[in-house]
Amino acid sequence: MAKTPATKAAAPAAASKAVAPKKTSGAAAPRAASNGQARPSVQPIMNQQFNAPAPLQKYGTVSQRLPIGLDADTRQKSVEMLNQLLADTCSIRDMYKKHHWQVVGPTFYQLHLLYDKHYEEQDALVDMIAERIQILGGVALAMAADIAEATSIPRPPKDREEAPVQVSRLLEAHQIILKNAHDYAKKADDAGDDGTNDLVVSNVMRTNELQVWFVSEHVVDTPLARAE
Repeated sequence: MAKTPATKAAAPAAASKAVAPKKTSGAAAPRAASNGQARPSVQPIMNQQFNAPAPLQKYGTVSQRLPIGLDADTRQKSVEMLNQLLADTCSIRDMYKKHHWQVVGPTFYQLHLLYDKHYEEQDALVDMIAERIQILGGVALAMAADIAEATSIPRPPKDREEAPVQVSRLLEAHQIILKNAHDYAKKADDAGDDGTNDLVVSNVMRTNELQVWFVSEHVVDTPLARAE
């Protein structure tokens, strides 16, 4: 029996409805690639910090996975010393930037440039110290709140201060760092941690000593000019 025209028209519509793709909820559903394999979604998976699993490594511990020829106790002690140096170096670095922005007076231009140069040098030290901590298998301090808790450098006020006061604060901070650096270098040497000893002596101590020289000369009490 021949199909009526109405029946013929209904058949393609029904077939089209049957093969229509399903709508998926969410963007993580895989898409078919041209070769027929599932293609991963490019949608970022958000909010993974909520209900996160345990951290990869707790702060204050050292990992055993790096075979660098030092036992865990030696590495642990070096990490503790280096995190203190890291916190203090972050503090003096930021103090240099504060003074760079706020300096005033007849030596403005010279100090403005000098403070920024020293800021960049201290910032390089921050990276060196933090990387050494990670090499030793530790966890480096990173966030400003944690640095503020750990640092031994007195916190400067928010106010804008005169240049001699700025310099005096910086010299005090340098002295704190250098006293610790001498102590830490000796302890690292006694423990056989030559890498930490070299970092503290060759980078931290020498950089801070040189900066002390450049900064302290700005508070020597001599006139700008003297006519005979």
